Amino acid sequence: MDTKKVWFVTGASKGLGLSLVKRLLNEGYQVAATSRTVESLEKEIGKSANFLPLEVNVTDETSVSSAIAKTVEVFGTIDVVVNNAGYGQLGTLEELSDSEARENFDTNVFGLLNVMRNVMPHLRNKKSGHIINISSIAGFLGAFPGWGIYNATKFAVAGLTEAFSAEAKSLGIKATIVYPGYFKTNFLLKGSLRLAENPIAEYKEARDLEVIHDTQIIGNQPGDPEKAALAFIQLAENENPPLHFFMGSDSFGMAKNKIDILLSELSAHEALSKSTDY
Repeated sequence: MDTKKVWFVTGASKGLGLSLVKRLLNEGYQVAATSRTVESLEKEIGKSANFLPLEVNVTDETSVSSAIAKTVEVFGTIDVVVNNAGYGQLGTLEELSDSEARENFDTNVFGLLNVMRNVMPHLRNKKSGHIINISSIAGFLGAFPGWGIYNATKFAVAGLTEAFSAEAKSLGIKATIVYPGYFKTNFLLKGSLRLAENPIAEYKEARDLEVIHDTQIIGNQPGDPEKAALAFIQLAENENPPLHFFMGSDSFGMAKNKIDILLSELSAHEALSKSTDY
């Protein structure tokens, strides 16, 4: 009896989402994949009986609800949800307009929430499922000048997923936050990464980091998207998957460094911390 899981993957026409969907199909899984156009998915992936390409705007709850209903209609169920849709917004906190900041939150946070809200009735009814939310190492370590709003969206993804994990535990539903480091995808290219519409030259650190990304990091990312796809599958097949998963040696190293700093600061200021109790 074939017990392969049915996957629902958002933001699947490029990047880690595309690599994951291709690998899943090669492994014989049934996959519903979303993008803003079906054409972009079919161009990259082609057509097969196990593949359901869906045109979805994650910020539109009706669009999301229809896609989930269509997936259940075609494949009978959904077992694994990967919330991968999102984009990077560069710009210091002063530079970015209210609309630029809110648009990034609309996609990266509220779009993800739309998917979770609409898939949960199905997962609750069957008392099983696994939601994998893609954060970023920038959702754990925020010290990247010019990335503040993007960081904030990814910290929000981590925070809401932690809460969801506690809420859904007795329902038999698992949750994992994935914090990728730099992977050799198109994330740092135009279309996936937006610059501030009105940059302010005085922000030297932010401008310098933009140059570093453009001249040193693009093309030299240590992460292999094909190996990331295999890691996603291993997470989903794990009976006890981690709540927090740092993907990539760079992500792992940056997370460990932050944890070491936190432990040091906790120890150094323990007396002051505890001095505020009655």
